[in-house]
Amino acid sequence: MFAILKKLDWVMFGSIILLLAIGLLSIASVSQARTGEFTNLKKQLIFAALGLALLIFFSFTDYRFLRNYSAVVMSLYIFGVSLLVLLLLIGGKVRGAASWFQFGVVSFEPIETMKFIIIALLAKYFSSRHIDFGLFRHIIISGFYVFIPAFLVLMQPDLGSAALIVIIWVGIMLVSGIRFRHLAVLGLIFLIVAGASWQFMLQDYQRARILNFFEPQRDPFGQGYNVLQSIIAIGSGQLWGKGLGHGSQSQLNFLPEQHTDFILATIGEEWGFVGLSFILILFGIIFWRLFVAAMGASTNFARLFIFGFMALLLAHISINIGMNVGLMPVTGIPLPLLSYGGSNLISTLIAFGIIQNIRISAS
Repeated sequence: MFAILKKLDWVMFGSIILLLAIGLLSIASVSQARTGEFTNLKKQLIFAALGLALLIFFSFTDYRFLRNYSAVVMSLYIFGVSLLVLLLLIGGKVRGAASWFQFGVVSFEPIETMKFIIIALLAKYFSSRHIDFGLFRHIIISGFYVFIPAFLVLMQPDLGSAALIVIIWVGIMLVSGIRFRHLAVLGLIFLIVAGASWQFMLQDYQRARILNFFEPQRDPFGQGYNVLQSIIAIGSGQLWGKGLGHGSQSQLNFLPEQHTDFILATIGEEWGFVGLSFILILFGIIFWRLFVAAMGASTNFARLFIFGFMALLLAHISINIGMNVGLMPVTGIPLPLLSYGGSNLISTLIAFGIIQNIRISAS
């Protein structure tokens, strides 16, 4: 038992714990200002405890059940797609999007689980076809697997999550060795689909978000409000921040979604540039340890799974930070390990557990 514990990546695990702690402190800071009680903090503590328990469980569960048994991965895929279909039929709408199942005071967002199912499915598909990956038909087949959940998510509508599914696909293909001409064809298809989506599929509020990304001042009290308040909050934190619980923008509710989409702005206001730098360093350490685990993986499946997770994690972080500082449109993408919410947090910690087992198996 102790020999196995030594094989765990404690540097990665320690970085995860520190990010969770920072997120919990920030959620506690704004919970009192928002509701007068710590309901969100209590729920996030439960999510974190459950997620860490599952991380430990999957660290000691042989990951090769995903690699060796195609039926397991395909069953998970069919289950995930079925949930997305069911969501469109009976899911509750929040801010205009049918993205959650509501169970009393707890909500479940199936797309967060689906992202990791897609990673496992694509890692399984490409790892067994690495010799003849240059055949374009494998890109078409894998794209079909990606298109179904991406289309269902786009119908909710949730443009950000649909884009993340595509990013996972492209990321895994790049690591697998996609040919340049195939990449060019995919780029052309993307431009065509993007143009058609803008014209026929995007809702008015989604178009407004994208337009206000280029010029948030055009609607400072409407679509541009969130971004402007986020920029003000981060800028007001200066070097050391105003202190935990003393951020004017977050505590006085000028900053919307302080504990979810814009938790980075909350941290920037209260922890300052130093706090934000520390967060980026922790994420950097995690990416370094993930890269080491990928390079040391004993199977192609394991390597592709880790790189797929890295692509998803990088996309989440880049998009969330980008929309907090006005460099990306507001899409509702959470900041991993920091933003409030159980679906993304628990799914992310499970993925870290699988990667820990990959590391153990390779040792």
